[in-house]
Amino acid sequence: MRRCLLCGQKFAAQLSLRELFLLSKKPEQVICFHCRSKFVQLKSSRCQICSKELDSGQICSDCEAWKRKYTGNLLRNYAVFKYNDAFHELMVNYKRYGDYILRKVLQELCWQELGKHRADFYVPIPTAPEHIQQRQFDTISAIFADLVPLTTVLGKKSGVKAQGEKTRKERLLSKQSFFVLENTNINFNFKKVLLLDDIYTTGRTLYHARNALLTAFPQAKIASFSICR
Repeated sequence: MRRCLLCGQKFAAQLSLRELFLLSKKPEQVICFHCRSKFVQLKSSRCQICSKELDSGQICSDCEAWKRKYTGNLLRNYAVFKYNDAFHELMVNYKRYGDYILRKVLQELCWQELGKHRADFYVPIPTAPEHIQQRQFDTISAIFADLVPLTTVLGKKSGVKAQGEKTRKERLLSKQSFFVLENTNINFNFKKVLLLDDIYTTGRTLYHARNALLTAFPQAKIASFSICR
């Protein structure tokens, strides 16, 4: 029996036939069935670019705006879950209060879908230095480091207000805060790069990260993966 990291109740781990074959890659099961059911996967009717759920059409209004801004050079994002109350509570405890063990919950939720998106390089969205100092860990790298080999090539300027503390308008107006690290000796041109993040809200963060990489490696083939949208 195991104890759920979210509700504290004991539960018996359950494995599907597919998971038995992939057991060596599967993270430890750390949440019970009841808590797992609170996280809702995105419907199949979604934006072809960013994974936002849609009632009709193929591209959401957000991506139409990015299409105009970047003259059609859109960033394709793959997301798994809807950002609901359960995810909000999880992310508050993980990021705001720095509960490091909750990275295991996020790993369990996304590992299988992430495995479907192969890339030459997996690049985590970096955390600002002061936030790492405050929490004592990098929230994004901590989630994905046990799932895929990470290539830490991006840095983030200090003194930047966290996206979670901004309004939608403030997010969209955010200035570029990412840069390619000076000691980078890898050529990303003509390589498949997958940016990794936890939440896709407006897309501003991931587009800034994409643009920083493209400035240094204009021929890189960049997409992104977020756990929820």
